[in-house]
Amino acid sequence: MNILVIGPGAIGSLWAVKLQQDGHRVSVIARQTKSPYQVQFGEQPCSFRNHQIEDIRNADLILITVKAWQISSALSPLIHLIHPDTMLVLMHNGMGSLTSIGTLLQTHPVILATTTHGAFKPSPSRLIHTGQGETFIGAANEKGCQCQFLTDVLHHALPEVYWHHQIEHALWRKLAVNCVINPLTALHQCANGDLATPEFQGIISALITEITAVMIAENIPVSLEELTDHIHQVITATAKNHSSMHQDVFHQRKTEIDFITGHLIRTAGRHGIPVPENEALYQQIKALEKQWES
Repeated sequence: MNILVIGPGAIGSLWAVKLQQDGHRVSVIARQTKSPYQVQFGEQPCSFRNHQIEDIRNADLILITVKAWQISSALSPLIHLIHPDTMLVLMHNGMGSLTSIGTLLQTHPVILATTTHGAFKPSPSRLIHTGQGETFIGAANEKGCQCQFLTDVLHHALPEVYWHHQIEHALWRKLAVNCVINPLTALHQCANGDLATPEFQGIISALITEITAVMIAENIPVSLEELTDHIHQVITATAKNHSSMHQDVFHQRKTEIDFITGHLIRTAGRHGIPVPENEALYQQIKALEKQWES
């Protein structure tokens, strides 16, 4: 397949490398415009065509791995070049980004994806796969329902990959994890595993209680006990990792808080559910962003 990756950060680069190794023709659109885009993966240097118009026009699949708030600005200049049959896969933290792709949702097959693979770029040209995970994909519109075969394509490159007929359930489960781990590790500038210490257990419990109430109101199958166990398992399994929001705060970059905790708060508001602990974390992250802007 002709595959274009828009936003080859850590996760985008991991998929680009794995898909290229699996025999696909992979190109990218990276922040830097020089071609080729190069990244060192283990002992292997990998090179990709970058910012080539014909790669946009010829793409069978476009994997969009920019941050949620960057999607609109990343796609807007390219819309007139993307073929109507080109499949669009959105893979990022958070929820609520579909409105940002505008008419593409009506004209193209759109698939939502969530992954628990860990990836890290200690430098712009070096990539580390920090943890095995699994990926769920599912249709965001009617045309996307015809793309279930992508499960096999992606699974062959970077297993495990599953098709989820109710992808919102998987996205909410990932959102719940992110609502706990991301803002706490960002504010305290700590690794994920540090959240297992006693000092964090009170706030984590309160956050999960609020998140569970919102998920139940959204008809997402969940229980407080199961979600609590799942989030603590993720904290343990990713103990040495630094969350993406931790990295954004460390480098004083705009975070995805509006699409993570912000989405939870907006959804809670529609149901009249108070979420004061999540609201407090949201406001603290937004205050940091405002400091950097000023």
